[in-house]
Amino acid sequence: MSEILKVAQLSKSFPGVKALSKVNLSLRGGEVQALLGENGAGKSTLIKILTGVYQTEDGQVLLDGEPVSFDSPLAATKSGIGVVHQERNLIPYFTVAENIVLQNQPQRRGLIDAAQRRETAQKALDSLGLTIDPDEIVQNLSVAQMQLVEIAKALATETRVLLLDEPTASISGSEAKKLFEVVATLKAQGTAILFVSHKLEEVFEVCDTVTVLRDGESVIESSPLSDYSHSQIVAAMVGRQLAERTKRFRTVEPGEPALELKELTTQVGHTDVSLALQAGEVLGLYGLVGAGRSELLRSVLGLHPIVSGEVFVKGKAANIRDMRDALHKYRIGYVTENRKEEGLFLDFSINRNIAVTVWRRLQQILGIIRHEKETEVSDRFVERLGIRISSVMQLAGNLSGGNQQKVSLAKWLAAETEIIIIDEPTVGIDVRTKANFHELIMDLADEGMAVLLISSDLPEMVAIADRVMVMRDYQFVGEFPNSKDYAEMSTKVMDAIHAGSARQSA
Repeated sequence: MSEILKVAQLSKSFPGVKALSKVNLSLRGGEVQALLGENGAGKSTLIKILTGVYQTEDGQVLLDGEPVSFDSPLAATKSGIGVVHQERNLIPYFTVAENIVLQNQPQRRGLIDAAQRRETAQKALDSLGLTIDPDEIVQNLSVAQMQLVEIAKALATETRVLLLDEPTASISGSEAKKLFEVVATLKAQGTAILFVSHKLEEVFEVCDTVTVLRDGESVIESSPLSDYSHSQIVAAMVGRQLAERTKRFRTVEPGEPALELKELTTQVGHTDVSLALQAGEVLGLYGLVGAGRSELLRSVLGLHPIVSGEVFVKGKAANIRDMRDALHKYRIGYVTENRKEEGLFLDFSINRNIAVTVWRRLQQILGIIRHEKETEVSDRFVERLGIRISSVMQLAGNLSGGNQQKVSLAKWLAAETEIIIIDEPTVGIDVRTKANFHELIMDLADEGMAVLLISSDLPEMVAIADRVMVMRDYQFVGEFPNSKDYAEMSTKVMDAIHAGSARQSA
């Protein structure tokens, strides 16, 4: 197949940061190329240039051999470049169909043709094998469903080049498999596909070629992926071989649980669910997307109603009405999976995001909070967590995904929480930052913090949890001490999920 898209000597700077420096990339029709690099390497910046979100300052983008420069995302779309950004770009109060055809509304006699709009959306959903109702309001969908609608939205246009920025970050294995089937179909049709992912196992499954960025420069340029091993790709991304991590076995002292749920029934679907979390323990909740793990903990935090049952904190009955109660009355923090919409104030500075949980403590006369006090708090945790920033006054929205997640965690550490719920901690985070985050979670538990970890990444769960509870269809279907042996644990966990499925069918 011929070359469709070419990037030649592309450079882009932001105040104080050289995001891209003379980057090269060549993408052919009928090819899936991986675009890899650590958080902050420049991947998302490159995609935003290719789609007209940013303008380049030097170098060229060529489409079919002709130089192009898109002044808007709409211009890129009209030229046949479709994109699924890492950040969702859906309008929550619109229907699925309205979102999918938003940039190309079908019209009839000068009016929007609702029937044609629905038909176009249905075709895009069918191409992904999805059963989402085109008339459903987007805000009613799960995070995974929203991500799939984003993909359907890109496929609804006549795309010749499809850019996928972390497309599987929020979807289950079965949903990812459907996506890969669609990618294979598009590849066979001659579509050029650029695939950004931190999940190297899926990169080696799906991609033909690879470009690796490091510190804004291309260190591997559109080369056959088969020429590289997993470890060679990681070394190219981080600049050195990563040391093999030693398995860390931890001993948790039995005692009165830090957090206990007794026969909890929730309005969202859990029935008589119980668990006990010890101080100093990392308790993992594993399940496929939609199993009900996040919904259970959000119910505990007052975000969904509890119908019956009891919540205990340090042996005492707790009445948690909202996150304010959780933090100030019970010292519970919550690192949400949806960090951009729920975990951070993207338009606020880093120091304000970190200090927000301790504003009560920092207040002076008349409620005034001095900037110096916020900075004093934030500096401590920026250093402790190794958050890479130019200044504590930098906007949180300008950080890489890994650093945003660290800021999201830092605000709860600043509040001296004793129980922390961490939901999908490393989605969209590179391999080195992920390893550091795992160590950090275990260090917090070593210091006595009770950690409730929700993750759909089973290798991650096996790496850091002390005990794993498995959920399916809003019920616990298994509980296992963690042997840290992935083959053993994955067999036990998947057997529990399938046995739970069999019980549901019986």
